[in-house]
Amino acid sequence: MLIIMRDFGEAPFLVIWEVTRACDLACVHCRASADPLRHPQELTTEEGFRLLEEIKRFGDPIMIFTGGDPLKRPDLFDLLEHSVRVGLKTTLSPSPTPLLTAEAVAGFKRVGVSRISVSVDGWNAASHDDFRQAPGSYDRAVSALEEARRRGLSTQVNTTVSRHNHRHLEEIADLVQRAGADMWDVFFLVPTGRGATQSELDAGEFEEVFAFLYGLSKQARYVVKTTEAMHYRRYVAQRRKAEGNGRGQAEENPLNRMAGINSGRGFVFVSRTGEIYPSGFLPISSGNVRRHSLAEVYRGGALFQVLRDTGQLRGKCGLCQYRNLCGGSRSRAYALSSDYLAEEPRCLHQPEQLKAG
Repeated sequence: MLIIMRDFGEAPFLVIWEVTRACDLACVHCRASADPLRHPQELTTEEGFRLLEEIKRFGDPIMIFTGGDPLKRPDLFDLLEHSVRVGLKTTLSPSPTPLLTAEAVAGFKRVGVSRISVSVDGWNAASHDDFRQAPGSYDRAVSALEEARRRGLSTQVNTTVSRHNHRHLEEIADLVQRAGADMWDVFFLVPTGRGATQSELDAGEFEEVFAFLYGLSKQARYVVKTTEAMHYRRYVAQRRKAEGNGRGQAEENPLNRMAGINSGRGFVFVSRTGEIYPSGFLPISSGNVRRHSLAEVYRGGALFQVLRDTGQLRGKCGLCQYRNLCGGSRSRAYALSSDYLAEEPRCLHQPEQLKAG
């Protein structure tokens, strides 16, 4: 399989800004442990403008506005419009609350948002609303996806996989198809925030989900992507090799564009108060945009440099022939072992060196 590896030392592929942690949902898996109220030290509108201008100076990263619920910020549309104006490909992840109205979706389209991502974690209203702890959340999510399609706004469905729903992914995949979404981003639970109380899948169940996603990716009209399951790339590489598809897979393949991306490596996260993290799931701050240059922290910060050096990975990840393509979830390693360089705890693969030994 031909994989196009990018150099992420100078600029990230994705920049995520948590514009607020306020949210009216109480999702059982929430990374942010969100609450209904905004933090008084959130970045101001003007600070947000300056941040977006600096992000554009990186080059051409994809800019993702997330929360909490970004719609809890009254200046959200000003921020989105500024992001588009400075030339960033701007995407947004609103929460399916009563704030996500048809008028809001129309506003996203009007200011030039490229795509919205809406979370659907259940296979029907009851299962989704139970997970999100908010009656009506499922119906609002589906309505927002339908409204976006009607207005010609690209959509993505996000689904967090856990024991709650991993036996029902085929039904959720059908919903993604019916919604006309352009991407299905399947998040694999990292035990942090409220998610720390939830039951993750084990390594064998990860492989079962990988097999389903790989089969789906061959026939779905939408792109299938994973988050915090870097070893899905290893799985795909192994399957393609076994099937004799080693050639002809070039840059147009979405997997290739994401190849090697990991915490601090093609990815940077800015919190509501300006803290700079390698990932929203890896809560180790390397600075604050109020005091430091985001570009300088990303390019030269000690934590970011270590995370980009796959030669420092420990355990079987350090021995693995797929470490540059995959690298394992640094967030999950940290959450489960307090060592962000430890081996991926939910990977069955045994590197050749270990087999030989």
